[in-house]
This record gives sequence, C-alpha cells and structure tokens, in this order.
Amino acid sequence: MLKFVMRWLTTAVGIGAAAYLLPGIKVDDIWAAALGALALGLANVTLRPIILLLTLPLTVLTLGAFALIVNGAMLVLVAHWVPGVHVASFGIAVLGSIVISLVGGLLNWWLRPTS
Repeated sequence: MLKFVMRWLTTAVGIGAAAYLLPGIKVDDIWAAALGALALGLANVTLRPIILLLTLPLTVLTLGAFALIVNGAMLVLVAHWVPGVHVASFGIAVLGSIVISLVGGLLNWWLRPTS
C-alpha cells in the first residue's frame, strides 16, 4: 500500500512539474494533479497494455519510440477525464509524458527504501 501511495504522489509531482515546465500543460490546483495522477495510473494499468499490444508492430518498427506516442495519448485521455488538467496539443502531451516519467522515476529512485 505504501508503494502505491508513493508512486501516486511522485506521479502527481511529475504532473505538477510538467505543468510548471511546459507552457501547454495547465493544472488548476494540487487536487487536480492528484486526481490526474490517479487517473493516469488507472489508464496506464488498464488501457496502455491493450494499446501497446495492438500497436506492437509499429512499436517494434520504430524501436520502441512509438511507446512515447502511446504515453502522450494516455495524458491526453487523462486531460479529457479530469477537470482541472488541461493539455493544449498532442505534441505537448508527448513532451509532458516524458517529463512526468523522468520526474516520477527520479523521485521513486530517490525515495526508495534502502535495506
């Protein structure tokens, strides 16, 4: 349970960082970022594997780069689902997904238990 909460919070911080760094992403408040992180987690657990499986030939052909497009699509989907999370364009969503992944990954690495 603690691992889930930590990943959820680091994703919320990643969404906030993307909103701060990229002019095309806007988050109204911290609750929208938290709800957006929860929705992004649900989309990544349920929809992303199906989409990646359906687009597997294209992902293999592009040596995995198409997965960035799928991540951007998940962010656009979350922006449509969650009030308070706004994404201006699909290109910004792809850049935002990269920022969210980097910030979340770095925070998860930094906050991991050392035992």
